[in-house]
Amino acid sequence: MPDGRAEGTVLVAPGMALTEPAAKLVHLLAWQGKVFDATRGELRNELLPTGILAVRATIARDPSWFDGRESIVLDYSHTSLVAHWIRDEIRLVAPGLYLGIVFLRRVKLLDFALRL
Repeated sequence: MPDGRAEGTVLVAPGMALTEPAAKLVHLLAWQGKVFDATRGELRNELLPTGILAVRATIARDPSWFDGRESIVLDYSHTSLVAHWIRDEIRLVAPGLYLGIVFLRRVKLLDFALRL
């Protein structure tokens, strides 16, 4: 399980000219990343340029909605009023680097990366 602060990058239209400017804009104005507490089995999202910690989720291993293989699930359904329909799934793809998917209910919304 991840533990500590992970810098986040939203992956909008990967491979297109819009990808990098969109990721920088989202990072600058809205979402900075996630702060994991593996001992407590939860995380908080780091938001806004001030780095406020909000929108809590629980962390557990579970089959992915994407392909059924094991993933680390970030579940907001019991911890957040604003994001209770959201489920993130992440997988470690290189040391300190996770790739993730955001689902709204069971519909894939977007991809993101986290670097610890």
